[in-house]
Amino acid sequence: MITPLTITNERVDDIPLLLRQMTDMGVGELLDKHFETHGNWQGASLGTVSEVWLSHILSEGDHRLSYLEDWVADRPVTLSASLNQEIQRLDFSDDRLADVLRLLSDDEHWSAFESELNQRLVRVYELRPSQVRLDSTTVSGQWSVTEDGLFQYGHSKDHRPDLPQLKVMMATLDAMGMPLVTSVVDGSRADDPLYLPTVAAIRESLGQSGLLYVGDSKMAALATRATLTAGDDYYLCPLPQVQLPSEGLQSYLEPVWRQEQTLSPIERVRFDGKRVYIANGFEVTCHLSAEIAGQLIEWRERRLVVCSFKQAEQQKQGLEQRLAKAQQAIAELNVAKQGRRRLETQVQWQQQVETILKQDRVEDLLEVTYDITTHQRRIRPYRDRPERLETKQQIKVKTAINQSAVENVSRYFGWRVYATNAPETDLPLEKAVLAYREQYTEERSFGRFKNKPLSLSPMYLHRDDHATGLVRLLSIGLRALTLIEFTMREKLAQENSALVGLYPGNPNRTTTRPTTERLLRAFDNITLTIIEQEPQKISYITSLSPLQQRILSLLGFSADIYSRFNSVFQKPP
Repeated sequence: MITPLTITNERVDDIPLLLRQMTDMGVGELLDKHFETHGNWQGASLGTVSEVWLSHILSEGDHRLSYLEDWVADRPVTLSASLNQEIQRLDFSDDRLADVLRLLSDDEHWSAFESELNQRLVRVYELRPSQVRLDSTTVSGQWSVTEDGLFQYGHSKDHRPDLPQLKVMMATLDAMGMPLVTSVVDGSRADDPLYLPTVAAIRESLGQSGLLYVGDSKMAALATRATLTAGDDYYLCPLPQVQLPSEGLQSYLEPVWRQEQTLSPIERVRFDGKRVYIANGFEVTCHLSAEIAGQLIEWRERRLVVCSFKQAEQQKQGLEQRLAKAQQAIAELNVAKQGRRRLETQVQWQQQVETILKQDRVEDLLEVTYDITTHQRRIRPYRDRPERLETKQQIKVKTAINQSAVENVSRYFGWRVYATNAPETDLPLEKAVLAYREQYTEERSFGRFKNKPLSLSPMYLHRDDHATGLVRLLSIGLRALTLIEFTMREKLAQENSALVGLYPGNPNRTTTRPTTERLLRAFDNITLTIIEQEPQKISYITSLSPLQQRILSLLGFSADIYSRFNSVFQKPP
């Protein structure tokens, strides 16, 4: 009697690579150490469930709870062999994943986990923390607002003030963009009070001082700068008008306008090695003091006065566009249009013009004149109304650019003042400007966090603890993304080599700075075929290409994480 033949296929793709990355980071081990599950918890541990869930999120770009169980059910052999344990689909039900998020929302246990995870990653990957970047973002959604809930209305960085939101404060390690601390607060919170708790968490986590903290103008509060100084750390941030009024900026620039101030050129090196002249600047020094926790802190602050050529040109173009827009809108008031209320008095005209000027922010830059003509017409008598003269005004408005005012405003274009307490020997002017300009690394991390592959937004969760847990889970995934990229680029730099074949349609193109997303995409369409016919069970996986083998080698992974599928399930007759 011939036994039936069963052939099963599983999509393997980048799953073994991602699970191996999680293992090297110690994600599952540390989660199981710091989070205690309920006594009734059975099957795969919290750490294992989290690792599998993260591999699904990074591979599929989807965090929805309802998708994971079926995804696991389609890959039982792949996951079981990669993790060296039996994996059951019920270990990844909606309820189990909700339990994971609820556990991760515990502040005390998360803080201990995140701290030990950071210490492990710094040690294992031989990172040398010296510069940390702080920033926040918001995530909007169709949520219900409660009095003390996480989802609140506030200033939206998604440009959706009509939707409730939560806020994520993140500290990342420059220049790789790896998260160190991730805080989740309600969406109505201002950024200013979030910096110091984040700094305190970093100090506790890394256990070192002397770091340079880089942030935007909201980090410039005097108390924040004083606290960083008191802790033997450094800061670099632009000064907003609250900290440096326009009169202060004017006093710095007057020597420049009189050509009495020497400007230092600022250049940056492009990826092709060419130096580009991007800005001019100089620095001044001031002495500050502030009382922190009853202690008087005094320090010397360097203020870097910098003119960015690109920013100056953008501001110039923006002003020209606003002036043209305002002039056009005012000119259209002279044209009668059907359906538009007719302006009859000069007061009405002035109110409308002032609204346009304010809307386009050109109040003092346009000179407005009104051409008023008066004419009369005779109204014939009608019934009991006697004959009368009617007097009407015809008003036309004209505008002209106030060139003197425009020139005065233009003198400030491109200028910005940065504050730092770092010594000039460690952070000279050019290095400081370039350090701040690396802000795109933080923005890129947020882009990965909120869009693909982590896809925090849109969020389909409605409980505060679940939302907090998801943000924290995805921050682990962001660490994995940045570490894969960091490892690959460091290895290529050490070998002074490049990776070829990573770009479909252009097989000869090389790169020394591949992204993790492209590296993972190179493992698409790897399939595991399982042939069962009693008493034999044979498995065969797609052979790795030379590119895939090189990627694994550069990452320090053995090709065995894929090739072992060919023999793991072989049974003797």
